[in-house]
Parts: sequence; structure tokens; C-alpha cells
Amino acid sequence: MRDKYLIEPDVNFVKEIVGLGGDTLKKCFQCATCSVVCPISPDTKPFPRKEMIAASWGLKDRLVGNPDIWLCHNCGDCTTKCPRGAKPGEVLGAVRSYAITEYAAPKAIGKAVNDPKMLPLLMGIPVVIFLVLGLITGLLDFSPPLGEHGISHSKFFSTWLVDMIFVPLAGWVVVVFALGLKRFVSDIHENALLEGKTDKQELDYIGLGKALIGVLPTILKQDKFSECSENKDRDVAHWMVFLSFIGLFIVTNVFFVALYGLQLHGPYSQLNPVKWLANVSGVALIIGSILMIKNRLSKTDQTSAYKDWYLLGLVLGLGLTGMLTEMTRMAGMAGLTYFMYFVHLVFVFNLFAFLPFSKLAHLVYRTVAMAYNEWSGRK
Repeated sequence: MRDKYLIEPDVNFVKEIVGLGGDTLKKCFQCATCSVVCPISPDTKPFPRKEMIAASWGLKDRLVGNPDIWLCHNCGDCTTKCPRGAKPGEVLGAVRSYAITEYAAPKAIGKAVNDPKMLPLLMGIPVVIFLVLGLITGLLDFSPPLGEHGISHSKFFSTWLVDMIFVPLAGWVVVVFALGLKRFVSDIHENALLEGKTDKQELDYIGLGKALIGVLPTILKQDKFSECSENKDRDVAHWMVFLSFIGLFIVTNVFFVALYGLQLHGPYSQLNPVKWLANVSGVALIIGSILMIKNRLSKTDQTSAYKDWYLLGLVLGLGLTGMLTEMTRMAGMAGLTYFMYFVHLVFVFNLFAFLPFSKLAHLVYRTVAMAYNEWSGRK
């Protein structure tokens, strides 16, 4: 006898999904074309048909903790081939955005990140923090040297002040992700057991960690994107942005060690190999984000919600302000370079302070979901 489940539709959940970009949800008539054409959907219990059914019924508990929503890379093939224009890829993207807000606490921040009316507040928060802390500590100097040879961003905005803000900020991001991922892993395992996707009853975090290492090459090489046909042109742009973030992460840590460990203060020579990595990563970030924006603008049949443009705007702004800060410093434009540096810090703060609540959190949750899929031996 088949198991019986009590269906408890959540109407508010459906409304949330619609508001996050899944407004075509109700066009689905469950033909399963989406699951058939998806190049990366598994042979057993394939997505996204079952997720479209669950979303239509408002079955929040079957979706938020469902690892399959993260195995979807929004290739666009299902959306293009859907005979009803239900856009399954966009619906699953909306479900993922909802899940991010659900797992990241406090939830109010997640809602603010997805609300365009809150953008001025989100951008204003770091401005206030920088100015208030800078004035209180005296580490903000509004009259730094303006001569060509006297330009140093640390004279305007002390490195100590930057680290006073960003080191605790990094800790905040780690804590928010850690708490969210603890619930996330527990929920996706419960869902996998419920739907018969795995035979492993108990979570093995050591095994999960080994599986995580195993899926890293797939993630770094963007293998899943290369399997797509409709949005195959996204592969290069995503790869450029992804690798540029890795490059900038390496640069930040190397210079952190150079400053506090070796007492080597900047600005550093342009011949420095780490500086080369920083410049190449910055240019790649700008080009990659522009290509991503161009791609979205050209796909008129696919939905781009506010959450998409918010992230793309931050990424492009981060790259542009970073490179302009460097270029204006080298050109001896002191006033302008100090201003661009301040704006750059505002973009950096927004990108990372709200990382666990924005679409960029996909990188973390999808990576963990792929590792769980590998470890669980999904049936």
C-alpha cells in the first residue's frame, strides 16, 4: 500500500514565488516536457516537473528543503521548450531565492535584499558605518595629501578602519552561512529519505566533506553549464566572474598577510605579480558581468527578476569602482581616486554583508547540494 501524505497548501508561499519571478507558475499543465528536455536532470525522480507540481500546490515543505532545486543550473532549455510558457527554470530560480531567505537569518534582511524599495537603505548602511566609525576613531582623514606622489588610499581611509569593519563582517557572513547550512543539510537529507532518493539513513559529515572535495573540479570547470544548449553562451561569462572572485580573494589574503605579517605597506608596484593578478581579475570581473547583463537583455523570453539585476549591478559596480580607483590613483587624480575608493568600499560591503541573503548565496548552497548528491548516491 502506498504511503499517504496530508497536503497542506500554503497560499502565501505561492504568492512569494510569484513575486520572486515565478509569475508564470500557474501556466504549467504538468506535461513533463521540462524534465524530458533537461540535459542535467537525473533519470529517476527527474526535475523540474515534480517541483512545478509542488510549487503550484504551495507545498513549501516539499520544495524549500529539496536538494533537487539546487541541482538545476537554470540552463533555460526547459523554459524554451515549455509548450505553455510556464518557464520552469525561472520558477525554480524563484524557489531557490525563497529558500535562501528561509535559511539565512535574520529573515528581514533577506526580504530587504529582494525588495527594490530597500536598495537606498542597503547602500546607505555602509556609508553611515564608515563615516561614523571613521569620525569616532579618527581614522578617516578628509584632507589627505593631494600631490601625485602623496596619493595613498590608506591616508584617506585608514587600513585599520577598513579591517575594523570588514574582518567582523567576514565573521558575520561565516556565522550566518554556518547556521543556515546546518539546517539546510538536515532538511535536504530528510527530503531525500522521504522521497526515496537515498538509502543512507544517517548523515556522515566526514563523508560529505570528502564528497565536497570531489565535486570542486566540476564546479571550477563549470561542467554543468557546458551541458546546456539554450544558455550555453552564459558559460564563458559565469566562468570569468567566478574565477575573478577567486583571484581577488587570493589577492586580498596575500596583501593582508603582507601588511600585518610582513609589515609591507602599499601602494604596491604594478610589477608585483600579485598586483597583476588583481588587475587581471578586476578586468575579468567587469567583462564577465557586462557579458552576463548583455545575455540577460538578449533573452527576452526569459524572466530576469530584481534579485538578478541587484546582484549583477553590485558585481559590475564592484569591478568598475575597483579599477577606476586604481586608474585615478595612477593618474594622480587624488580627489577623484579617494572618492572612488569610498564608493568601492560601499559596493564591497553590500556584496559581502548581504551575501548569505542574495542570489550569490547560490554558490554556497548549490555546492553543498551537489556534494550531498554525490555522497548520498542519489537514486
